[in-house]
Amino acid sequence: MEEAKTIYIAGLGLIGASLALGIKRDHPDYTILGYNRSDKSREVALERGIVDRATADFKEFAPLADVIILAVPIKQTIDFLAILAEMDLKDGVIITDAGSTKGEIVAAAEKYLTGRSVQFVGSHPMAGSHKSGAIAADVNLFENAYYIFTPTSLTKPKTLEVLKDLLSGLHARFVEIDAAEHDRVTSQISHFPHVLAASLMEQAGDYAKEHEMTNHFAAGGFRDMTRIAESEPGMWSSILLTNKEAVIGRIEDFKARLDHVTQLISQNDEDGIWNFFNRGRLTRKAMEIHKRGGVDSSYDLFVDIPDEEDVILHILELLRGTSLVNIHINEENREDINGILQISFKNEKDLNHAAKVITENTTYQVTID
Repeated sequence: MEEAKTIYIAGLGLIGASLALGIKRDHPDYTILGYNRSDKSREVALERGIVDRATADFKEFAPLADVIILAVPIKQTIDFLAILAEMDLKDGVIITDAGSTKGEIVAAAEKYLTGRSVQFVGSHPMAGSHKSGAIAADVNLFENAYYIFTPTSLTKPKTLEVLKDLLSGLHARFVEIDAAEHDRVTSQISHFPHVLAASLMEQAGDYAKEHEMTNHFAAGGFRDMTRIAESEPGMWSSILLTNKEAVIGRIEDFKARLDHVTQLISQNDEDGIWNFFNRGRLTRKAMEIHKRGGVDSSYDLFVDIPDEEDVILHILELLRGTSLVNIHINEENREDINGILQISFKNEKDLNHAAKVITENTTYQVTID
């Protein structure tokens, strides 16, 4: 029989608390200890049974742990690594983190922990929510999402094997990648898009000062492109400043692409403009955007719905018992045009079931994206 382990999770926000729930699902006999500076998340975590014991003193539980997970902001993660290096920890303890950038964290771990009897591997669970705190903890948060490991010189042959077993209850997709390459890839598909979304909102806000209808007409594509601009500023400041070179590179590259489009428009190059949009369309269709495996990704179903009373209620009734991630109307519903109802699911099984029951019980056009 497997020996029960003691797991210490520092940071009982959405990520840390959800990790605890996932660990408990497959390892109910494990003891989970938690650290959180604020009283509220500690109290919620204890009341809901997310952790067995909780503390406001980071050092208190560290010597008891077989595995330590640092689910705190990047700068605090680095500070905690320095503190752990000075502590009397269990022999062979595994230390990992949950940071969105990996280069500086891995460098700090190798700086502070080399020569100690510890194992370290960088981690990035690529899932999230607009909700925060232990109150928002969700055992299914990481289902089918990428859980990235960035091995280091302190990662031993069995380190990842132990962590994958520990985290099996997350139902995530484990991937190994070099820390520097992780930061380069995420600069393109995560970090730069947040810069772009915030820039679009800043531009639109300024434009609306002289063109007030900008605020009223902002919907559809603009809404979808700028949703992530509502993300927490402190976290994104930290991410950009710990991945400066890669993010700046993506910004400079994008400037050149905008200059090229400007040139096509100024030259009335209709074929060039058509090819520009077509390349974007084809590239998006070819990417794995539609497969669950990254931040905020989901399985989406689109239903053309008429402007009739109780249409949405009827569809939701058909989907009773199915787990939905999100639902919204992409177009304004008017008498002379169908609205597009977008329903997001967490897995392919629910998506296919929804498509089947809606198709069989209505005359609405159903599209899977």
